[in-house]
Amino acid sequence: MSKYVERFNVVERVLHWFMVVAFFLLVFTGLGLFAHTFYGYFNFFGGPHQAMLIHKWAGLMFFTSSLLLAFSHLKDLFTFDADDVLWIKKCGGYLSKGHEDIPQGKFNCGQKLFGIFSLAATFIMGITGFILWFAEGFARGAVQASLLLHSLFFVLFVLAAIVHIYLTTLGNPGTISSMLYGNVTKGWAKMHAIKWYRKVEKG
Repeated sequence: MSKYVERFNVVERVLHWFMVVAFFLLVFTGLGLFAHTFYGYFNFFGGPHQAMLIHKWAGLMFFTSSLLLAFSHLKDLFTFDADDVLWIKKCGGYLSKGHEDIPQGKFNCGQKLFGIFSLAATFIMGITGFILWFAEGFARGAVQASLLLHSLFFVLFVLAAIVHIYLTTLGNPGTISSMLYGNVTKGWAKMHAIKWYRKVEKG
């Protein structure tokens, strides 16, 4: 009997890694626009013009893969119950010394909130990015508002991504294997997603 259980299929993992690659391209090509301190980063991409071209196409890649991945988990992301409320009250157990037994589904409450934030931020970054890409076709006020929102969500997205990367690697060992190989151990599933694991076991 296998000690592993499938958490993400091939399509979900491919979409996720498309997002990751596009995200880092967006961050490093966007830093030069965000602050003059990082203007030299454009040189890694062959100059400002080439960096902006990569930024725009990486934005399309991120927007598409992010929406497809979010829509494939839409029901899980937007379904909350009493256990999710308990998860919030106990801050996911991250502030406790021992393991907090808070039954969770495929995604814990924090992952759901991160997913919903990512979906909303993707829409905002996509719409404002489109306006900035074709700025000459929009009113000055719309362009200025888009620039402000694009910069604000750039910072929020980077901060959220740092937390997400930590929690899926060092914070919760064994989690990253689900995005590398598609599987997690049954022990991991029982500890972090017991309600989802029970459904999988029932078939």
